[in-house]
Amino acid sequence: MFRNVLTATALSSVILFSAGCSANDENQDAKDTPKEHQSHNSGKTASNDSTKQNNSSSDDQHKAVTASAHPNSIEVLVNKSNLLPDNYEPADLVYPNVPFIFKEKIEKRMMRKEAAQALEKMFQAAKADGMELAGVSAYRSHTRQVAVFNSYVKKDGLEKAKTYSAIPGTSEHETGLAIDVGTLDGKCAAQDCFGQTPESSWLAKHAGDYGFIIRYPQGKQNITGYKYEAWHIRYVGVKISKEIAARGITLEEYYNSVPVSK
Repeated sequence: MFRNVLTATALSSVILFSAGCSANDENQDAKDTPKEHQSHNSGKTASNDSTKQNNSSSDDQHKAVTASAHPNSIEVLVNKSNLLPDNYEPADLVYPNVPFIFKEKIEKRMMRKEAAQALEKMFQAAKADGMELAGVSAYRSHTRQVAVFNSYVKKDGLEKAKTYSAIPGTSEHETGLAIDVGTLDGKCAAQDCFGQTPESSWLAKHAGDYGFIIRYPQGKQNITGYKYEAWHIRYVGVKISKEIAARGITLEEYYNSVPVSK
């Protein structure tokens, strides 16, 4: 029912049925859990010389694994232009054995099994280096996405809400492969200030070793459709994550996909 959500008519009809990745998502879950995402600001489509250079070699071209055709793929591309099937739900969700900034054993602690196992290894490595990482929000069901996005439409109106919160079916949280991470003390949880912490620097340097990427890198909002989020990481597998890190590109650029602009 959300596949036509991008049209003006359909969007107006789902004001009470949408959700994404934004600053106060956690207030919708439990009053004692810290707030979630900061704004997702979209930019205008642009392609600079470095982006063209990164994608110029035929050896570097990879065919996108689209969400509509292969929603269960670890390598799936999910963004504003690539929607998941209606009411998609991963079949292998588990609770990773890592600390979160809240105690409740609820859905946003869950991830797909392979991603959860990789997260455990990464958190262990971070702790060995003196970094106290914690989960903020992982899996979010389509129903939850609906509720969260709707709350922002109510608060700020549809057009503004779309600049910082993902329309249902377009959020990586629905895949079970993405997680927002922060510091164990809960400060700067899903906020811009997390980007200034030692934990954020460690994450940017080492996430690729465990199959994760910083999904919305700095300066790439014209390609991803969202502003820099130091806290939002996505599991894609080590092969892809290391190539993306080495080339300094996004998942869209890895697949030579059309930049997201709205």
